[in-house]
Amino acid sequence: MTRTRRIFFTGVPGSRWSGIAQTLEQLPGFNTSDRTPARTYSHGGFSGHVGVYFGQGMEFEPYLDADHIDSAWSQPGGTRMVKSHDWCSRLPEVAQSFPYDRIMLVYRPDLASYAWWHQAGGFDIKYPRYDHYRDSTTIMAAISQQNQQILSYAHDRDAQWNYFTRDWIHQNFGVPVSVPQTYPDILVALIPCRP
Repeated sequence: MTRTRRIFFTGVPGSRWSGIAQTLEQLPGFNTSDRTPARTYSHGGFSGHVGVYFGQGMEFEPYLDADHIDSAWSQPGGTRMVKSHDWCSRLPEVAQSFPYDRIMLVYRPDLASYAWWHQAGGFDIKYPRYDHYRDSTTIMAAISQQNQQILSYAHDRDAQWNYFTRDWIHQNFGVPVSVPQTYPDILVALIPCRP
């Protein structure tokens, strides 16, 4: 299957979207040269966060500029997983700005996401930063709003939701790779930016 230069990847805090991104980045052709020790957070037995995350007040703000985005990777080529919670509110703009790339959405219900985010460290997560959410009430409201934006965009684009499985990866990326676990409350959708 033809690879795009970028996949704009989004999900709410606690949706387990980072683990999904890391599974896909194991596939041939993904560029992981954005990974550095400073861009790593682990918790318990989980891989946590690796690579660049675009967001408010972070190392890379969520600007929709190709040079700005691509500068986060130290090596050229390959598909870049461009991760940000902020894409939720800008999905039509992402699609218009990057018509030859793709968007990947991860959906998990609000309360399950909120609970897992707290279990993963909550405001003690060192990377990426979550301090702009201020408190638990604010992040719960943000999770709910971001999930609504994800669902609304998926509806407008007639996206097909699926479980994140080995078969789904094979169908969409042409390579079967093992998925550590499929969760019954997590759905994914991969959408070309250009309709």
